Amino acid sequence: MGTSSRNSSQSSSDGSCKAGGEMVFVYENGKEGARNVRTSERVTLIVDNTRFVVDPSIFTAQPNTMLGRMFGSGREHNFTRPNEKGEYEVAEGIGSTVFRAILDYYKTGVIRCPDGISIPELREACDYLCISFEYSTIKCRDLSALMHELSNDGARKQFEFYLEEMILPLMVASAQSGERECHIVVLTDDDVVDWDEEYPPQMGEEYSQIIYSTKLYRFFKYIENRDVAKSVLKERGLKKIRLGIEGYPTYKEKVKKRPGGRPEVIYNYVQRPFIRMSWEKEEGKSRHVDFQCVKSKSITNLAAAAADIPQDQLVVMHPTPQVDELDILPMHPAPGGGELEAEGQNPPL
Repeated sequence: MGTSSRNSSQSSSDGSCKAGGEMVFVYENGKEGARNVRTSERVTLIVDNTRFVVDPSIFTAQPNTMLGRMFGSGREHNFTRPNEKGEYEVAEGIGSTVFRAILDYYKTGVIRCPDGISIPELREACDYLCISFEYSTIKCRDLSALMHELSNDGARKQFEFYLEEMILPLMVASAQSGERECHIVVLTDDDVVDWDEEYPPQMGEEYSQIIYSTKLYRFFKYIENRDVAKSVLKERGLKKIRLGIEGYPTYKEKVKKRPGGRPEVIYNYVQRPFIRMSWEKEEGKSRHVDFQCVKSKSITNLAAAAADIPQDQLVVMHPTPQVDELDILPMHPAPGGGELEAEGQNPPL
């Protein structure tokens, strides 16, 4: 891993040493010659209470990573500053074992997942340090976990393409018709929908929109891909998102006619993916509209004004403010008695 620190009392072949009872790892640029090693700059990084003595040139060779920016342009513009001991505290929340494996990326271009470290933990550290998580840079024994992470990346990119090319046009069509939600069913290219005009399905399928795409159907076949798609839709600001598999009627099989009753229509159903989502802003208030009768102090009814009805006998309907599900209107008792007394005060018509 490099040359051990000159101040250490004990050193090992992997570049680690103990100084004052504390483990120190030394990382240097292997491409430098022995002459440059003596004069090369050293910086000390503190990660998870472990010190790493590093040649910063290994970071600047990868300028697109977080450490490359910190010890490149960050130091030039005085953004990266050491503590009072001249040491740099970096990678907060990342364990020393994971960080040591990540430092190998700057030397060899490959990260080997250490024993006892899960792939999601290594992935989180790579994302934090802006290191590309690809099959060419990550080596591990648990191929299933590695393939799962790579599939999640591929599914996100693929669904963003499907969203722009197939799903968004249907959402726009619903919005232009005044709707604030949509229900989309994904059928295969070979599916045929032939409904009987006299006996259509009676489950509201006429309000569904259809995408004919075998590729999108295969994409939604996996529950992991549906989870990825749901997270993408949430990030895009949509609400009430539901993704799943449901039966969809394709064609009429037969009609059972009962004497004196309605005919029973039997359709052929196929299991196909569906997406349901909403972009409604006031969904709570749209479901609750209350009305009550109140006396009006001004004539707003033109018909009553033409009939010259006294204003104190005029009763009109005024909608009360819409109430959200969590709001509760206080009940104020009528002054001067109950309902019968209030009615008694009205002049006879």
